[in-house]
Formats: sequence, C-alpha cells, structure tokens
Amino acid sequence: MPPFSHLMSDYKDNDLPPLLKFLGLNYAEILDHFPEGVFLINTRWQIGYFNQMAAQITGYSREEVLGKFCWDIFQADLCHKNCPMRISMSTGEVLLDREVEITTKAGHKKLVLINTAQIIKGRYKVLGGVETFHELVCPEVETGKLEQHVVADIVGVSPRMQQILRSLPIIAASESNVLIQGESGTGKELVAKAIHQLSPRERGPFIAVNCSAIPETLLESELFGYERGAFTGAVSSKPGRFELAKGGTLFLDEIGDLKPELQVKLLRVLEERAFMRVGGTRKIPLEARIVAATNVDLKEAVRRGKFRDDLYYRLFTVPILLPPLREKREDIPILVKYFLEKLNRKFNKKIKGVDPKVMKVLCRHPWPGNVRELQHVLEYCFVFAKGPLITQRHLPRLESAWLGRELELPLSTDWPNPAESMAPLQALEKKTILTALEIAGGKKQEAARLLKISRSKLWRKMRIYQITDFEKERES
Repeated sequence: MPPFSHLMSDYKDNDLPPLLKFLGLNYAEILDHFPEGVFLINTRWQIGYFNQMAAQITGYSREEVLGKFCWDIFQADLCHKNCPMRISMSTGEVLLDREVEITTKAGHKKLVLINTAQIIKGRYKVLGGVETFHELVCPEVETGKLEQHVVADIVGVSPRMQQILRSLPIIAASESNVLIQGESGTGKELVAKAIHQLSPRERGPFIAVNCSAIPETLLESELFGYERGAFTGAVSSKPGRFELAKGGTLFLDEIGDLKPELQVKLLRVLEERAFMRVGGTRKIPLEARIVAATNVDLKEAVRRGKFRDDLYYRLFTVPILLPPLREKREDIPILVKYFLEKLNRKFNKKIKGVDPKVMKVLCRHPWPGNVRELQHVLEYCFVFAKGPLITQRHLPRLESAWLGRELELPLSTDWPNPAESMAPLQALEKKTILTALEIAGGKKQEAARLLKISRSKLWRKMRIYQITDFEKERES
C-alpha cells in the first residue's frame, strides 16, 4: 500500500457531498484538477499523493515520486534548513507564500511559492502534511523593446505616450514656450528635462523653480534677483533664477499657484524678453527658454479669474498634456521593468521581476500618485524582497484599493473625526498628514519624505488644516 493511501482511504464515498457524488468525483480527482501543485506526505516524510500540476511543474510522474522522501524529489534550497513543511509539521502553523527554489527532474532551477499545513485527524493525531505550490513566472518585457520606448528617462508604450515621445525632439528644437499639464506624479519635470536635454541649449543650465514651495514674500526676489539695499538684509546683490538660467532652460513648476501680482510681472517678462532685479533700474535680457508646468486646470482657473488669460495664452504656445497612469495601464509592465533595472543598480540586487499576481494588482490599482507612486511602491518592495522575484507579501499595505486591505498605519482612535467639519477628501488628506507625523515622531522633514512632498508643502498643508502643534493635535 502506498505510504499515504491510508489517509486518502479515510474519505469514503459515503462522505462525499451530493454534488461530488453526482459528478462522479472523489477527493483525489478533485485535487488532480486543482490549478496548483499539491502533494501530501506522511509522518515519515514520504510522498503519498502527487497531483497532475505537481508532476507538470517538477517533471516527475506520480509513479516516480510515491514513497520517496520529499527532499529527494524537490531538492529545495530550504529542505534541510528552515523547511516550511517541517515547521508546519512540528508546530501546526499554517505557512503562506514562502518562496522556495526547487530543482526539476531535468536539473533546472525553478522558483515556486508554497503554502504548507499539518494534516491532523480528530484533535491530536497527526497524519502528515500538505503543500500547495505554483511556479513564479515573471511577465517578460523584451530589453530591446524597452530601449525603443525610453526617451530621456521617459517610458511609455501606450499610444498617447508614444505620441508625446515622438514630439519631444521637435518641441525641443524650437524656442517656443512650453506648458506641461498633468496630475501630480505624471512626470512633468522629467518631460521638462527631456526637452532641455534634446535642445540646442543642453549644455546650458537647467534651473527648476517650484512656484508653490517658495514663500510669496521671497518669490519675486528669487525669480528676478535683487540689488544691494533693495530691502532690509540685502547686503549684497544676488542674481535670480531668470539670470542663472542664461543659455539654458528655466522650468517654472506649479505655475498655477502663482499670485496675480507675480502673474503680471511674469507676463511682462515674457512679452519684453527682459526683466529687472528687485531694487534695480537696469533691464537684463531674458536668455533662457521658459518651460512651465502645472497640475491645475488652467483653463478653469482662467474662467474663475484665478489665472490671467493673457499669461495663459502666452505660456500655451506649445502644450503637452500628460495622461494619468490609470488612463495608460498598458504602460505599467514596461514601467515596472524599467524601474526594476534602475533599482537593481541602486540597491545592488538582482531581482528579475514581479510575480504575475503582483502585476495584476499593479495593473488594477488606480494610482492616484501616478508614476511616482508606482516607483516608490517598487522601491518599498526592493527593501524587503530577498529572492529574485517580488511577491504579494512584499507589497506595502496601503488603502483598500490595493488588495481589499485597510490602511494599517498606527492611527490613534482618540483623534477627532475631521470629516465632521470638512469635505471627505480634505478630511482624508488631514488624516494622512497626521498619520505621517505620528510615524515620524513629529519630525517634519521625515514626515514630508514619507508623504513624498517637499517640507515647505507640508508646512503649507499644516497651516491649511491648522495643525500648528502636532503634539497638541494628537492629544486633542
């Protein structure tokens, strides 16, 4: 009698549910139709059952493995050290999603994801163990194909991204103003840098200015520079960003947040192609190309009187609209491939790819943070991945849009419900900021890093939501 036949014989035909009797199936036949490999062992570690998928993955037939020790068949890297099946057999613990490298009959190495459990009869009688496993296969993106769809660190195979990539060299060759529009995280600064690198100005400086990160009182002097004595503390002259960008490109990010009085001055600079330092009298020629970007709907801002229409049309000479990641999901596999190559170099690892189940999760997620969020999620996975593939257990536990799991950050249940006094999205944003501050122990710089925003933007958001003293806010 095979070493495990007594266990299978414990299940008599009379024990079968009515549907299985009707279909003429027994438990062994059901396991043979299971889409994962399944094998059973007795307490002497001998294989007593081996389903069809197990035979397909390993290359061994059922007849070849019955009665053999499991370690002789699988020759896994964990067989004699930290064996998941051994842990389950000795402790009764169910182990899920463990990566194991096995050797097939043909001598090939395969990475599989296994689950193990103890088989027990009644309350105390241990009969053996069961293991299910499936092969981890990474969806491949040809390297040559990847190279064809990368332009200056911008990756895309979707029709909309291909159209943008084809237009970049043409746009870069001109001197016209460019307005890049898109949600946060879509890669607006990358596109601006690509235009600079592909242009005749590539040898000149690329100067980036975040219009919302610099305090309103300092923005004018930062942009145009100032002369000595222009204001209290101006002990010497200083060139502004317009001047520093001479011969290169000036990138004005978050242009939609520019105050009306500065909009007027910027319009005058663009029209006259010259500017003056604060406190100065001499006009300095503008010798930089202007590339602006915003995540604000400027057309709507113009309609509401928040943004000057003449400045809008002056900037709108060459518009580029970057689609959000959720509208170009076909780019996700190639973006994953691209980021994995970059992260392998950064962390000195050799991760080959992601499990197909992970790829399904990535392709299903709405990505409110767009490509930047995808990059940070993959970097998170790299920190915890030890094997050659990223699996589901390496993913961060984020909002329920991911895997049906709730946010598992250490939130205090004593905090007041901000939804009582503000809109749901604002309430969520405030709660997220408080969560980041809690994790960072009140350190603003660390909280800003966790939120993937600048420290000045965090300060601004804290003022908006009146988070003036984090410790008091947390205790209230």
